[in-house]
Amino acid sequence: MTVGDLMAESGVAFGTSGARGTVVAMTDRVCHGYTTGFLRYLESLGEFAHGGKVALAGDLRPSTPRILAACAAAVRDMGGEPVYCGLVPTPTLALHAFAAGIPSLMVTGSHIPADRNGIKFYRPHGEVLKDDEAGMMAQPVAVEGRTFAADGALDAAEVLPPVTDIVPPYVARYRDAFGPEALRGKRIGVYQHSAVGRDVVVSILEALDAQVTPLGRSAVFVPVDTEAVRDEDVALARGWAAEHGFAAIISTDGDSDRPLLSDERGEWLRGDVLGVLCARQLGADRVVTPVSSNTVLEETGAFAVTARTRIGSPYVIAEMNRQLEAGGMRVCGYEANGGFLVGSDLALAHGPLGALPTRDAVLPVVATIIAAGAQPISALVGALPPRVTYSNRIEAFPTATSRAILAQLESGSEAEQLARIEAAFGAVAGTPVGTDRTDGLRITFESGDVIHLRPSGNAPELRCYTEARDAHRARDLNDQALAVVRDTLAIEV
Repeated sequence: MTVGDLMAESGVAFGTSGARGTVVAMTDRVCHGYTTGFLRYLESLGEFAHGGKVALAGDLRPSTPRILAACAAAVRDMGGEPVYCGLVPTPTLALHAFAAGIPSLMVTGSHIPADRNGIKFYRPHGEVLKDDEAGMMAQPVAVEGRTFAADGALDAAEVLPPVTDIVPPYVARYRDAFGPEALRGKRIGVYQHSAVGRDVVVSILEALDAQVTPLGRSAVFVPVDTEAVRDEDVALARGWAAEHGFAAIISTDGDSDRPLLSDERGEWLRGDVLGVLCARQLGADRVVTPVSSNTVLEETGAFAVTARTRIGSPYVIAEMNRQLEAGGMRVCGYEANGGFLVGSDLALAHGPLGALPTRDAVLPVVATIIAAGAQPISALVGALPPRVTYSNRIEAFPTATSRAILAQLESGSEAEQLARIEAAFGAVAGTPVGTDRTDGLRITFESGDVIHLRPSGNAPELRCYTEARDAHRARDLNDQALAVVRDTLAIEV
């Protein structure tokens, strides 16, 4: 049996964010098999051998310790040495593993609910990219001498090694780059909920001399999605801002690779706005982002080269690599969810910031607060060109249904497609003038409004991204577009 067979049998999908599925489907056997296939693939590349170390970490979901144990068992069965780094942010693990030149894996489902989980895989010097998927899927998963119970559980308990503390270098990364007084005088709230980096973020802010107030710590897992912020989280931030007078409030998703940053009023900023502000503060010359991100990137005129990709960090990283090969000296990337990626070693005013080509939640919030200086963050954002994005989703929406809807809209000649789109969305957005199929269906209308529909790559959801002249219009357009999908376009498949 190969990894591909295991995926088909279990329903645990493998793609842009690694392996993800329901906790019930992610048995020890499945997680062991994925890890075995990963290491066999690296073995074929000369990036793993008997006796080699493999770093492991995870988030705070209840299922994470069990899955980590199954992955550690696979590492040992393959002749490797598992290095357990504890429950820490994904970028913290990546920074450590890249510096050590060893493979790593992160057990996390990111923002999705706790009844699901996942495993994200890293080669010794970077993420597993799209070009790696076929090679990994073809690997056999059986290991001689390893058996499982009828329910897929390990046949013997696996004990994780003692924790190796990898947090100090991650904290030092920001203190050394920005200086130990970079945030002096800034009163900042940290919405901790159940994010695995909730204490690490506090440590970094305090290392930069901010006055930090932890907020909203939760003993149960909270599925915070930085692209579809929950109404209760909107209300919490506004209330905390009014009560405490913060310069900003910071939070992250579950594995702390995607940020949330609010202004002084408690209004959460969009991740693609954060990306632009961070890239500008870092002096980037080439910036890469997915097609779903706000067009304020191009409208600022701040960057020599901008490039658009499909949605997902592997696509952003691949394009950053191309930009480096093309002569880029200060290459960065970001996603609409706020995760920021650094493709080049950068020299900042205070010190160096090394490349970290994976999503990071800390850099964009720190850089943006520093960029604001003495002015409110709302003023910094207000000086950008007036383009606002909003995103939401229809949950529990079968991927097959999403694809059928897009196929229907995209069939026929270009004129027929635009006519069909206008029949569906004309009442809410006007006349369509163009489409982009880089990832999903992105429709631009005569008014400048944008509706972008895309099936999620890691959950049964239909994502909708909208862009308009102001926040009210972007949200209203999104609500209306999703209503059209639900009430008019839904197809039985």
